[in-house]
Amino acid sequence: MSHLPISRRARIAAVAVLTAAAALSTAVPASGHPSGGWRTLAPAAAPDANPLEGFIPYAGSYSTFPHSMEWFYLPVNAVMTGPDSFDWTALEEQLDAIAGRGHQAAFRFYLDYPGKPSGVPGYLLDQGLVTHPYDDFGNDGRSVSPDYDDPRLAAALDRFIAALGARYDGDPRAGFVQLGLLGFWGEWHTWPHNGDPGTENWFASQAAQVRVLKAFDDAFDATRLMVRYPSTDNKALDIGYHDDSFAYSTLPGPGWHFMDLMEQAGTTGKWLDAPVGGELRPELQGCLFNAPSDCVTDGDGDFAGSVARTHASWLLDHYAFAPGHTGAAYAEALTAAKSLGYRLRVTAVRTGHRGGDLDVAIRIQDDGVAPFYYDWPLQVAAVGRDGRIARTWTTSWKLTGVKPGVPAELTARLPARGLRHGEHTLVFRAANPLRGGMPLRFANAGQDATVPGWLTLGRIRIS
Repeated sequence: MSHLPISRRARIAAVAVLTAAAALSTAVPASGHPSGGWRTLAPAAAPDANPLEGFIPYAGSYSTFPHSMEWFYLPVNAVMTGPDSFDWTALEEQLDAIAGRGHQAAFRFYLDYPGKPSGVPGYLLDQGLVTHPYDDFGNDGRSVSPDYDDPRLAAALDRFIAALGARYDGDPRAGFVQLGLLGFWGEWHTWPHNGDPGTENWFASQAAQVRVLKAFDDAFDATRLMVRYPSTDNKALDIGYHDDSFAYSTLPGPGWHFMDLMEQAGTTGKWLDAPVGGELRPELQGCLFNAPSDCVTDGDGDFAGSVARTHASWLLDHYAFAPGHTGAAYAEALTAAKSLGYRLRVTAVRTGHRGGDLDVAIRIQDDGVAPFYYDWPLQVAAVGRDGRIARTWTTSWKLTGVKPGVPAELTARLPARGLRHGEHTLVFRAANPLRGGMPLRFANAGQDATVPGWLTLGRIRIS
């Protein structure tokens, strides 16, 4: 998902003389150097939905709430059919269906999901892998908790993770992959079978956990990863986090809440480079946004405070989609969803020419709580009077370098060869690599004003 490099700058014999028209309104000096004059771009409200942030539903077609992603689980045995054999059909079908709706996916594989058939590959069960039946969480013996420290299972997970990364790392259909695999629901715990007094500890040893962490970190470089719990074992890895009890056990206090663990692991600043997501606690989804909230809970119940502390980008909140909110609760939920993630805005633009090339600079800032975590290609285009794009340049700019509260200035020199004389409009976008994917929209009045999916920077004349 990295950006494409700029092509070798071409030279043209004739000098392009640019005069900024209405939107830029500052003449380019005859010396050929950039004018030095910054023109302010008008702000606007952020869109109701933007890629890779906000509330998301379980995979399906919903028009009840704005969204850009969809969530799903898959059992490991849906794709791993033998020690070294894989059938990716089930995963492909999910990714294709979600991409067909213009959305990216967030997903997790599991071995043990209470209430569902076991996700352990059949060949391991045939080999005698030790498992624990249980009735907790309405399971009634349907799933089983495997011995995570069995060498045969450890080797199988190594091969599965490596194969998953080799095939899907950088796939534009996948927004976020959660490590999953270990514990109930792939949530990295087996409570109440966790070694508390009077109980056996069914969960993976620290060595087995580290093995899975490092296997994922080795297998994925482009697609962003998340694990359930912050720890010193994952602090230095390129892996973010998901809080699946968001706004219930998020804020610090008793020592085991999500932010308690972030502080203990020394990862409270990791959000600057690694994403945070999760799930709004299911018991809160239908009541938290009522005015006043009628949730009966002994948890946090502080959504805004949880967003501010975690810098979360997205949350699974299926209630917002089915059955859905109405009236004031809908408005509150939408405000909450829009408070997640990034809010990018171009504040000013400057143009000029030098030796026949266009000099373009923008000032950009993130007014949200988190960065955008992918370096999607940042492109500038010239639109002719006929409304068609005459030329597109892919810059070397990196969107991941734009951090909340730290305005950035990006400059590029763009070869003007191939542009016809006359008036053009410059536009700008972060190109979603997913074909047909939702455009990333800036919080500017000029967004979509000239070409859908592009931000208008201003008009130029080439003669």
